[in-house]
Amino acid sequence: MTDFEKIKAYYNVFNEWGRLGNPEGRLEFELSILIITSHLPQKAEILDLGGGPGRYTIELAKLGHSLHLADLSQTLLDEARKRIDELEIENVKSITQINAVDLSFYGDNSFDAVLLFGPLYHLTNETERFSCVKEVNRVLKPNGLVFASFIPYLTGAIGVVGRMFYFPDQVSVETLKRVFEQGIFNNLADRGFQEGYYPTSDELASLFNENGFSKILLRSIRGWGSNREEQIFKLKTDDPEKYEVVIELINQTADDPSIIEMCSHAIYIGQKNR
Repeated sequence: MTDFEKIKAYYNVFNEWGRLGNPEGRLEFELSILIITSHLPQKAEILDLGGGPGRYTIELAKLGHSLHLADLSQTLLDEARKRIDELEIENVKSITQINAVDLSFYGDNSFDAVLLFGPLYHLTNETERFSCVKEVNRVLKPNGLVFASFIPYLTGAIGVVGRMFYFPDQVSVETLKRVFEQGIFNNLADRGFQEGYYPTSDELASLFNENGFSKILLRSIRGWGSNREEQIFKLKTDDPEKYEVVIELINQTADDPSIIEMCSHAIYIGQKNR
């Protein structure tokens, strides 16, 4: 079973708001917003599940959608509430501490869309993953949309190899074997990323298919722009035309399976079956 206390402790000290402000996270955030808004209906009722300090909630509320923010970490939700109040953001209807495997706080058919940006990074137990996706399906309206980000298998596994070299107290030989065999990472230390789940694209798509969704899109978010973010944003200032071409080409190739499996975060968009 997933150790949720470890996850909460990790996010109590990790700067999740800042992660989406550095070049890597900024490119992820900007491309994700474009992907999300290109599929949303106007003035959607949205559950931002695992939304942490509220970056997506704030941005989507600014665009006129109605948001409900939920997360496991009360620390991150307190940060979100402070930022929402300071920015005088409207359309945020609720901010609630919730475990993504149990959405009983919300009624059936409540939302046009659910953002699932976070929980699937951490749910190491298959039963928990099924419970999470079933609950997302339940709270969505007929034909509602789920936007789920995940860390692909090879990206996650290779990342743990690096962690083994730089932080050997976090990764044993047995830990490394389990990551490559099952896509599950259990950090041996109390610092660093905790409780990792790294599925293949097929595994992720099957999870949603088996729980009442039809796939609309599955793609890498940053694509081959991963690890080139600083240079890409420099183009935005120095050569805007070239920047636009780079972003267009990232988007054109983002659904290539080899790019999905190797390039940072990916996103699945699914529609609830009637």
